[in-house]
Amino acid sequence: MSGQKPRFPALVWQTALIAGAVGMAFLPLPSAAIERYYSDGMYAHLQPVMTSLSNRAAPALLDVLVVVLAGFWLIQFARDLTRGHGLLRGTARIVWRTAVWSAALYLAFMWIWGLNYRRVPLADKLGFRADGVTADAANAMAAAAADQANLLYKAVRSRASSGDDTGAEAALVTAFVRAVELAGGRGTTVVARPKRSLLDWYFKRAAVSGMTDPYFLETLIASDVLPFERPFVLAHEWSHLAGFADEGEANFVSWLACVRGSVADRYSGWLFLYQELLPSLGRADQMSVAARLGPGPREDLRASRERLLRNVNPRVAAAGWRVYDSYLKANRVAAGAASYAEVVRLVLGVEFRDNWTPVLR
Repeated sequence: MSGQKPRFPALVWQTALIAGAVGMAFLPLPSAAIERYYSDGMYAHLQPVMTSLSNRAAPALLDVLVVVLAGFWLIQFARDLTRGHGLLRGTARIVWRTAVWSAALYLAFMWIWGLNYRRVPLADKLGFRADGVTADAANAMAAAAADQANLLYKAVRSRASSGDDTGAEAALVTAFVRAVELAGGRGTTVVARPKRSLLDWYFKRAAVSGMTDPYFLETLIASDVLPFERPFVLAHEWSHLAGFADEGEANFVSWLACVRGSVADRYSGWLFLYQELLPSLGRADQMSVAARLGPGPREDLRASRERLLRNVNPRVAAAGWRVYDSYLKANRVAAGAASYAEVVRLVLGVEFRDNWTPVLR
């Protein structure tokens, strides 16, 4: 007998990989432990490194991953069907390989970013009062958002016409880091350089403004995002990088960042909040608040609607959002895609000090 160790059977580690993925999906992990050891521990140290490295790459690394994996899978698919294994055996090999690869990708997703879905909810970390979420409070906040948008519009247009946007994104970065700290996060987040993706054609047709790459922790932005929308979209995706995986929580942190940024950032944040609050009002209150909004902000909202009408494919959008709704629910976001609107509940229910500073518990 030689001194070589017996080869570890591939089937064993592949089965273990699938079992690990199933366990990760269904194992009830305490949110407090996730918050302490993952979100504020492992992830807080991993994210600055990963994003700093991916910022150095010109292309979106997610695109590279998708192309390489798809190409390799197709090569293996062709080999399995042409190597004389027979249709049944070849199909079984394809199905098994797909299951193994899916398990590996899922585990990588969860350990690199996805466990943030299971952290302590933001409402439990802030001074949140459910009795503050009322129709009257929503009406008052919507009116305030309209007034702020009107007030900031002229300054935004004046700065845009002068071409003076020096340091605009740097101001948003500073405001964002502060917002993360105010929301109980760590101020060590490294923001990602916004990139264009090969998925841009899908983003535009599915009404997706941006995406956070959960493998390389990049920020991908759709090419048709309008200038007044861009600050909020950027801050939203950066909030995901900061570990706020829930869409509503990311919207809340993004709004906190925007109201602390430049004039353009504040305008973007207040106009977003106006759009989120308006549907929550009764018909009469909607008409009253909408009448407060000035012609400039109304024109921007019209441009945003026209962008969607021009680029969105209703079937692609509906299918995409159904898939995303299922994805969120699979990651224990009970509201699914409706969680985007959680920002309204947070803005109305969270206690604030001066300058929209949330009270921490």
